[in-house]
Amino acid sequence: MNDDAIHHFAIETFDLTRRFEKMVAVDHIDLRISYGEVFGLLGANGAGKSTVIKMLTTLLTPSSGSADVGGFDIIKTPDEVRRSIGYVSQLLSADGALTGYENLRLSAKLYGLSKSDRIYRIADALSFMGLTDYAHKLVKNYSGGMIRRLELAQAMLHRPAILFLDEPTIGLDPVARHMVWDRLLTLRHDYGMTILITTHDMEEAETLCDNLAIMHSGKISIVGNPAKLRAGLGENASMDDVFAYFAGGSIHESGAFREVEQTRHTARRLG
Repeated sequence: MNDDAIHHFAIETFDLTRRFEKMVAVDHIDLRISYGEVFGLLGANGAGKSTVIKMLTTLLTPSSGSADVGGFDIIKTPDEVRRSIGYVSQLLSADGALTGYENLRLSAKLYGLSKSDRIYRIADALSFMGLTDYAHKLVKNYSGGMIRRLELAQAMLHRPAILFLDEPTIGLDPVARHMVWDRLLTLRHDYGMTILITTHDMEEAETLCDNLAIMHSGKISIVGNPAKLRAGLGENASMDDVFAYFAGGSIHESGAFREVEQTRHTARRLG
């Protein structure tokens, strides 16, 4: 991480924009996310959330504008950005034919950790995620919640300053979902990790997020603390009400087939 005395924000975007031919998926957004914050990015399917995540993790180049992640410019220094972040997508990143330990060892090697660091950090990650007793069992026999915790363990091995999570608990039962929430809050508390999540689960957003942004048609509709956003709509307003009001009142169906297909695939493999 760069000196946060100079770089005050873990993530800062400047007119960040992404076009796909004539369609503007992300439209000149400005965001500031503080170090150590859990920040939610909400919006209906097609609102631009996944495109934002892909640009911030250097998987997609902006059409215009830019962003700093961990103090590094996503366009000028993408390698430094990648070294500063962890990323857990909706897609399966753990190999079911390997054990949990083998998956972590492979990730540690890819991150370039020394042998001594690998041994300690794998043991620490397994313990932190409650997977020590299952370390040498094949991942194909893990439950959905265990797989998600293993993927989080993989992403935290190199001690990233910033963790990106795309729908971290989709397809999980309530017990597994709450266990993942507990681990994420502990990551923030114990490691000072900045966490950016996308979610459609309003309970998850309110439980985890210090602040959140709601997107609509590629733009940021509102940024704020969940409780304050609810209060702004009235005494009895829920997070569902907040979402409906600022996300445009309905789910956008057009252009969302791939996202729906991916979501259903994720739910199947974790369920």
